Amino acid sequence: MKAAIIFGSRSDTPVMGKAAEVLREFGVDFSSHILSAHRVPELLWETLKNLEETGTEVIIAGAGLAAHLPGVIASLTLLPVIGVPVSSGGLGGLDALLSIVQMPKPIPVATVGVDNGANAGFLACRILSLKYPPLGERLAAYRSKMKANFARDNQGAEL
Repeated sequence: MKAAIIFGSRSDTPVMGKAAEVLREFGVDFSSHILSAHRVPELLWETLKNLEETGTEVIIAGAGLAAHLPGVIASLTLLPVIGVPVSSGGLGGLDALLSIVQMPKPIPVATVGVDNGANAGFLACRILSLKYPPLGERLAAYRSKMKANFARDNQGAEL
């Protein structure tokens, strides 16, 4: 069970770190890489080939502004790619969201909300759980605990 997290800038670390936290919590091995589709395209291509050869099964890719990184990655591999739009610049991440979510056929990128690295981690776990049933069991247990905690914390709320 192996994932990769790729993001375009060191400044994206707080957002993409949330994906790493989720993967760690569920015992998913992962590697992380700061790469740019524009600045180091050859290194990106080389890294993707290496990830495929070493058994990576899903990629989480985050980027801000024009946010080409997730789409470029999806165009270069058949592995599932989860895009994380990162807020930067003056549009609050809307530019990145639209860039990632509006990929042309047949190069889709699954996309989570702006700055929602944690949901990317959860989605990666759900994808991997199709092949690894024990991971699905851990996700189900996590959800059961979440539901119980919510019910306990919100029981009898009055205004």
